[in-house]
Amino acid sequence: MALRWRRILFLLLASCKLLLIQCSVDEDIPEEWMLLHVIQGQIGSGNYSYLRLNHDGRIILKMQSLRGDADMYISSVTLHPSFDEYELQSTTCGVDVITVPDLFTRPVGIGIYGHPFYMESEFELQVYYDQTIHKDPFAEASFDPENLESNQKKQGQAPLDTPQEEESMLRTILIGILKLILEILF
Repeated sequence: MALRWRRILFLLLASCKLLLIQCSVDEDIPEEWMLLHVIQGQIGSGNYSYLRLNHDGRIILKMQSLRGDADMYISSVTLHPSFDEYELQSTTCGVDVITVPDLFTRPVGIGIYGHPFYMESEFELQVYYDQTIHKDPFAEASFDPENLESNQKKQGQAPLDTPQEEESMLRTILIGILKLILEILF
């Protein structure tokens, strides 16, 4: 009986470790993204650090909290955005990612806030330029119903075997296995 419980416990721990490894793998950066800057810094508890973004185009800001928890606030209106005044925000405990649209007027203010729960937060901010061309659907002046129907059909047909769906399915299966094991144990 004890051997059976040890096996179940081992399976549970192995499943948890596999799930953690799968979740902690960094997402691949698309080839269309060009790395512009890497900024590392520290911010005290409850304080802000401000940066200014002058690059035109679609910019992706990816911030990793190395220690503590740093949050990011973005504004095209003020150069000193805060949790009271911002247009875009990311306040996760892990990787914060914000896409700054090319329509935002430059310069764009970036506010990095050190969460008060930690005495000091350390972060790394990666700034990427998205080189993909985003076609404006309103750019064409004429209306052609045949082109509209063919575009709608193309957009409606997405491949089913995308890596994100496979990863999501793997997570769903692992969570199901964990729930089953927990039901058996308790």
